[in-house]
Amino acid sequence: MNVPANLKYTKSHEWARRDADGMVTIGITDHAQEALGDIVFLELPETGRKLKAGEECAVVESVKAASDIYAPIAGEVVARNDAATDAPETVNQDAYAAWLFQIKPDDAAQLNGLLDAAAYAKIAEEG
Repeated sequence: MNVPANLKYTKSHEWARRDADGMVTIGITDHAQEALGDIVFLELPETGRKLKAGEECAVVESVKAASDIYAPIAGEVVARNDAATDAPETVNQDAYAAWLFQIKPDDAAQLNGLLDAAAYAKIAEEG
């Protein structure tokens, strides 16, 4: 299982990365894409949307199921990865390169409350 140490994680299988410009990039984990199987559709939040931490904000559909994506922290959506929407299979190819959206955090310190790689790996292994 691929769980990069430089990212933060949620129990609902999202990853978050603080970027140099202060924005936070969000996607789904390698474990999540593997469990979903072949991803065929992504519905991403619109730019300008304000999100609360834990709010449903996107949908990933695979040949097996549809899953909601939750905002790991509160903030405003400033970008979405339309290339991933156009080619959702890229999430299966590299879940950490095929980010889904970026937010401007209301409080970047909220990232500190997310799981580190070791804690997430333990949760993912337990199923």
